Amino acid sequence: MKLNILLVAIIVLGLFFVGCSSTDEKGLLQGNVLIGPITPVEQPGQDAVLRCDIYDARKIMIYDKSGTELVMQVDIECNQEENYTRYRVELEPGIYTVDINSIGIDYSDDVPKQVEIKSGITFKLDIEIDTGIR
Repeated sequence: MKLNILLVAIIVLGLFFVGCSSTDEKGLLQGNVLIGPITPVEQPGQDAVLRCDIYDARKIMIYDKSGTELVMQVDIECNQEENYTRYRVELEPGIYTVDINSIGIDYSDDVPKQVEIKSGITFKLDIEIDTGIR
């Protein structure tokens, strides 16, 4: 009888530890975002003021592998004090197509792009968005 109880206890503990060591950990997709030009006739080397309203309107779009079904829309984080603009999203392991929600004549040579997200790994994809303003 004691042997049966001990055996059941070992099995239950074994199942508990197997369940805790799940391999379903998400991966991370992140990158910096640069949008420009934001005014006509920007000169090379000219310091532009970081305007968060420009970034608020744009989104990073995460689609399934085929690029047809939207999985997630990600906001671009803009911080004027620390002068950065970036996005960051946790995703289940798999293959995704990353793109932008083009506004007007916005385009980017960096996307659309297929990325493979792996469990516990960070994938970095920086995106430059050209507004078309000349």
